[in-house]
Amino acid sequence: MLKKYRVSVNGQSYDVSVEELAGGPAVASAPVAAVSHAAPAPVAQPVAVPVAGGTAGSIKAPMPGTILAIKVANGQAVKRGDVLLILEAMKMENEICAPADGSVSQIRVQAGTTVNTGDPMIDLQ
Repeated sequence: MLKKYRVSVNGQSYDVSVEELAGGPAVASAPVAAVSHAAPAPVAQPVAVPVAGGTAGSIKAPMPGTILAIKVANGQAVKRGDVLLILEAMKMENEICAPADGSVSQIRVQAGTTVNTGDPMIDLQ
């Protein structure tokens, strides 16, 4: 016996025919629509950059990108986790944070500057 149904999925209506089999499960004669769910957009997290070799206390670019904004000034005291600058990489804004307490001794970049991985950006003492 063939039964007809109208099914609504996400606001879209589908007409389906279902054949009832003796002792078995029903089989749909219309194709089943696949439902896709968009993955949530990634959330940018602050990047804590460890103080590495080279100039003592030099904050280096963790990835290539463009400096969008400098959030500190020369001589300014900063605490661990304070945002030093915003680095845009792969269309995401990354907050570059102070890895330790200190003060800004030199700012080596300015807004609009393009940096490569490892380029010194800010010196802390």
